[in-house]
Amino acid sequence: MESLANLGDGFLTVLTPINMLWVLIGAVLGTAVGVLPGLGSAMAVALLLPVTFSLDPIGAFIMFAGVLFGGLFGDSISGILMNTPGNSTAIAGTIEGHKMATSGRAAQALATSAIGAFIGGIIASVLVVFFAPRLAELATLFGPAEYLALAVFAFVAISAVVTESVLRGLAALGIGLAISVVGIDGISGASRFTAGVPELFDGIDIVVITVGLLALGEVFSVAAKRGTPDETALVPSRGRLWLSRHEFRLAAPAWLRGTAIGIPFGIIPVGGAEVPTFLAYGTERRLDARRKDSMFGRGAIQGVAGPEAAGNATAGTAMGALLALGLPTSATAAILLAAFRQYGLQPGPLLFERAPDLVWALLASFFVGMVVLLILNLPFAPLWAKLLKVPRHYLYAGISVFAMLGVYATSAKILDLVLVTVIGLIGFLMRRYGLPVAPMLIAIILGPLAETEFRRAMAVSESDPAILVSSPISVTLYVVLLLAVAGAAFQKIRSRRTVAQAIADRQRETV
Repeated sequence: MESLANLGDGFLTVLTPINMLWVLIGAVLGTAVGVLPGLGSAMAVALLLPVTFSLDPIGAFIMFAGVLFGGLFGDSISGILMNTPGNSTAIAGTIEGHKMATSGRAAQALATSAIGAFIGGIIASVLVVFFAPRLAELATLFGPAEYLALAVFAFVAISAVVTESVLRGLAALGIGLAISVVGIDGISGASRFTAGVPELFDGIDIVVITVGLLALGEVFSVAAKRGTPDETALVPSRGRLWLSRHEFRLAAPAWLRGTAIGIPFGIIPVGGAEVPTFLAYGTERRLDARRKDSMFGRGAIQGVAGPEAAGNATAGTAMGALLALGLPTSATAAILLAAFRQYGLQPGPLLFERAPDLVWALLASFFVGMVVLLILNLPFAPLWAKLLKVPRHYLYAGISVFAMLGVYATSAKILDLVLVTVIGLIGFLMRRYGLPVAPMLIAIILGPLAETEFRRAMAVSESDPAILVSSPISVTLYVVLLLAVAGAAFQKIRSRRTVAQAIADRQRETV
C-alpha cells in the first residue's frame, strides 16, 4: 500500500502541464530517433545529457524515460517498413514483421509491435513499482566485497557472455577501464594518465565520453560508408490498424510469453534486450512449428508480438535494477546512470530515501509515457516512417553540430571538444573492427566503483583477500557468474560443432 500511495504522489507530479510537456517531448524525440537506423535510445539520451543540465531533475528524467521507451517503439517501425531495425533490440521482431509488411499487412505488424511494447512495458513497470523498494532494502546488505562482486559480475557477463567474441568484449572492457582511471586518484592523490594537463585532473567527463562514443562514433562510421548504394526501400503502410479477432487470439499469448521472458533479463547485466527478444522469437517459432499451417517465414504475427513485448519488459525491469541497485544492465541504463551523476545523485538503496519525489515521479512517468507512446504510434506510425526519407548527410551533419555544441555548453573547455573528437574516432574504430561498445561504457561507469570498493575491502580486512568471498551474497554472485560463463562457452562450442557438421555433410553430398 505504501508503494501505491507513493506512486499516486508520483502521478500528481507528472500530471502537471510542464511535466506532461516533457513526457510528450521525450516520447516524440525517442520515437523519432528510434525510427532512424543506427540511432538508438542510448545515443538520444547521450545527446540530451548536456542540453538538460539546466533543467529541473524531475523534468529531465521524465523526458529521459520517454526517450528510452520511445526509442524502443521507434526501432521497430524502420525494421518492419524498411527491413532496417533502428537498433539491435528490434532485429528479432523485424524478421517476421517485414514479411508481414511485404505481404500487405504492414499496419497490422505495426499495431502488433506497438501493443506488444505497451503490454511488456506496463507489466514490467508494475513489477518495478512493487519490488524496486524491496530490492533497495536488499541492497543495504551490500558491503565493499558485495559491490565489487556485483561490478565484476557486470564486467564479465557483458564482456564474455553476451558478446559474440570474448576477446573483443574484453578488449573493449580494457579500453573502458583505462579511460576510467584518468585523473587524480581520490585516495592517494596521485595523478594518473593526465600528461600533466590540469584539465584532466578531474578525469574525462562522462558526457564527453558518451557523446563521442555513441554520437560522433556513429557519424564517422556512416561517413566512412559514403558512396555505397542505399539498398533499403520503404514499404508503404496500408490496411487496417486494428487486429482481427483471429490475429488478436494469436498475438495475445505471445505478448504475455514475451513479457515473461523479458522481465528477468532486465535485472541481470546481459547487455540489453537482444538475448530475450531472440529467446521470445525462438519460443514462438518452436510453438508455431506444431501447427499444420505454420506462418513463420511468411509473416507470423507471433514472431512480432513476442520479441516486442520481451524488449520493452527488459527495458522496464532494467530501470528497476538501476534505481534500486545502482546497477546499469545495458548501455542505455549506463547513460542514465551518468545522467543521475550529472545531477549529483547516486542510484541505489539510498536514492529512495534521498530523492523520493524524483524516483516516484520517474516511475509514474513510465505509465504515462507508455500511454502517450501507444497513442502516438498506433495511428501515426506511417508518418514516423517518413523520417527515413531525410537525406543522411543533412541528418548526421545536424547530429555533429548538436553534439559539439552540447559538449561545449556543458564545460566551456576547448579540450573537451578535442577529447570528444578523439573518443568519436575510437568509437568509429571499434565499430569498424567489431568491438562492442557496451562493455566499454559499463567499464567507464563501474570501473571507479570497483576500484574504490576493492581498496575499501582490503583496508577493512587488513589486506586479507578472503574477505572478497566471505559473504553468501558475493559467493552467490561469483557462482552464478561461473555458471553463466560455462553455459555460454558450452553453447558456443555446441554451435561451432553444429556448423562444422553441417559443412562436412554438405561436402559429402557434393562429392
